[in-house]
Amino acid sequence: MRTLVLNAGYEPLAVISFKRAVVLVLGGKAVVVESDEEHPIYGSSGEWQRPSVILLTRYVRIPGARRVPVSRRGVLRRDAWRCGYCGHSASTIDHVLPRSRGGADSWENLVACCLRCNNVKGDRTPAEMGWRLRVNPRMPSGTAWLVRGVERPQPDWDAYLAPAA
Repeated sequence: MRTLVLNAGYEPLAVISFKRAVVLVLGGKAVVVESDEEHPIYGSSGEWQRPSVILLTRYVRIPGARRVPVSRRGVLRRDAWRCGYCGHSASTIDHVLPRSRGGADSWENLVACCLRCNNVKGDRTPAEMGWRLRVNPRMPSGTAWLVRGVERPQPDWDAYLAPAA
């Protein structure tokens, strides 16, 4: 069981284990906002509610300039595992402007790509191939990208997670 952690502004910060959440609550560093009523925690000194969403009492805000780190898995997820050139199932990533020509490992220069298109394109740009990108590569935004572990949200987290853009 996992627990969503919120700051004082009710912005999601992280997803942690329920055991870590109980430690934070019992230590007075967090309060329970939502709990799993069907699965309480039993101990030798009593019974406690199993936290599903907690609110930190001391952490105030999320830094404004949070950037999502670039990763192969992230690019494939952003592009819904579809090739940016032909639309078929993608298993690799491709640099729109090849690295050999100064292309960076950035959200704006990487697209999901099928193995066939990646091999055919090689060290050329889409314009040189006469190809057009089906997607506009950009850095993803939204809570699901900033908070690790929110890929599989629990139903009682919906009120606290902003829709992914």
